[in-house]
Amino acid sequence: MREHFDNQLNKLRDDILTMGSVVEEELRLALEAAKNLDFSLAHKVQAIDKTVNEKRFTIEEECTTIICTQQPTARDLRAVIAVMNMIVDLERMGDQAKGVAKAVLHMENNPSQKQPPELKEMGSIVSSMLRQTMTAYANRDIELAEQISERDDEVDELYHQLFARIMVRMAQSESADKCETNYEFLRMARELERFGDLVTNVAERIVYITTGLMQETNIDFKQKVPA
Repeated sequence: MREHFDNQLNKLRDDILTMGSVVEEELRLALEAAKNLDFSLAHKVQAIDKTVNEKRFTIEEECTTIICTQQPTARDLRAVIAVMNMIVDLERMGDQAKGVAKAVLHMENNPSQKQPPELKEMGSIVSSMLRQTMTAYANRDIELAEQISERDDEVDELYHQLFARIMVRMAQSESADKCETNYEFLRMARELERFGDLVTNVAERIVYITTGLMQETNIDFKQKVPA
């Protein structure tokens, strides 16, 4: 019975990692679409988001089945409950990536402008954060998970810098079209800033699985609790 249960938990872990990789690909395509104003790629992002949503519901059903049929112990139950929270955040990350793609599509009829450098850097950081978080989950690496909040602080700072830059651009612009384009850049940045927050949420759940503590990742997690 325990071997069967362990196999179920391993499959659950693998499914989370697969979902994370799909979200990462969705984000990668959204960022590429933004960089090159590739509208066909932006439409592809929207299609991938449907796959993310489907995976969320499939994994949620797996979790429900495990809880109902296996009566997991405290440590195992934490792992399952954490997964149920993680898939919600991963699905929302997909929504943020889709939001970037939508902003790209809104720029189709507007004059192109140079993408703010902060936007590219934000995209690079949140992509790295997601990969790091999935690695932390696969290896139950608490220290790696705890580092995520520091990266999120970088994203927040870049967002504030970009916001200030866009406000200056819009104040100086005499063209309504250019104002709209700048607004879409700001919208993309907001989606990426929120993406970083969601990755941080997942990192917190990874710490919870191992320690039983549910706190922000900038708190010292060295104190452990018994399973």
